[in-house]
Parts: sequence; C-alpha cells; structure tokens
Amino acid sequence: MSKYEKISQKEFILSYYMERPNEDIPHADIVDRVVADYPKAYGKPLRDPDRMIRSLSQEGKLLKIAKGVYRYDPEYQKRNELENFTPADKATIMERDGYKCVVCGFGVAEGVELHVDHIKPKDLGGKATLENGQILCGRHNYMKKNFKQTETGKRMFISLLRLAQKDDNQELVKFCESILTIYDEHGINGHIRWK
Repeated sequence: MSKYEKISQKEFILSYYMERPNEDIPHADIVDRVVADYPKAYGKPLRDPDRMIRSLSQEGKLLKIAKGVYRYDPEYQKRNELENFTPADKATIMERDGYKCVVCGFGVAEGVELHVDHIKPKDLGGKATLENGQILCGRHNYMKKNFKQTETGKRMFISLLRLAQKDDNQELVKFCESILTIYDEHGINGHIRWK
C-alpha cells in the first residue's frame, strides 16, 4: 500500500514543493520528478502536471515568481486565506454589479454562470476587497485568467477587431484600431501584438 494512496494528483505535486519551502523552483524540475515518481506510487501515469501546477498557483497554494517558476511559502498560505472573498462580500459585489457580468451584461436573467472575480488577480497581489471585486460571467472570467485589467481589455479589443474585420464592419474596425493605437502610444502591454 502506497503512502500516497489518499492524496490527489495535485496534492502529490504540491508535496514536492512543500519539501523545499521558500525555494524558487522551475516547474520543469518538479514535472520531471513527479512524472517519474507518480507511476511508482500509483501504478498509472500522472495526467497533465503542467496544468495542475498552474492550478495550484491560481488556487493560491503556490506563488508564481516568474514564467515557469513557482515557490511554496507557508506564510503566504496563511495570508492567502484572507485574500478570498467572504460569502458576505460576494453577495455585496453581486448586488452592486446587478447580478450581471461587467463585460457583456449577461447574468442571472439569461441563465449565465457568474463569478466574483479579483480585478487585480491574487497572483499579482490583489486583495479581497469590495473595490477589487467584480462580477464576470464564466466565459469572460476564463478569458481574463490572471491578466491585468489592461491586458484583458487589450485582448478583448483585439478579438473585437478580428470579428469586425471578418464582418467587414469598417466603422468598428476604425474604432478598435484607434483604441489599440492608444495602448501603443502609452506603451501599455506592448508584449501583446495586434498588428
């Protein structure tokens, strides 16, 4: 009987980070180890460890230090509990935002799944305050991921531009291009190319 028998795949991966607390570890190092060790413990392959590491980071169990580098910080774990919205906060944000996605306007009346989202993501230091909360539908919450607001906005305008070009809607094309040009003029999110 394996000592790992009662833990999930994510917990299995997290245990490797917990063995080296406060150390910045490239995820490739962990992936190589867990891919080799998991079949020995369970007799079957580990499924998508890269996605599980990202998920552990999104859940606040690992800190993302740089692209592909994560750290387990026991003190962060304690603070992270304070960075989740309380049920009362969620109710207040839902009511304030009218039970509708702040991006598309769809909500409960249309049968859309709604999420209380951190405007500034937790991974980037966003706190669970009413000011940092917003309602997003499942689709827009997925699109936002852990992007900064300006990154999310730019990506949405690029998507809208592509649709306008496909539909040959020149008025909307001009509008989107002028907004995206403003991003460029101010040096905002230059890493996201649109031309």
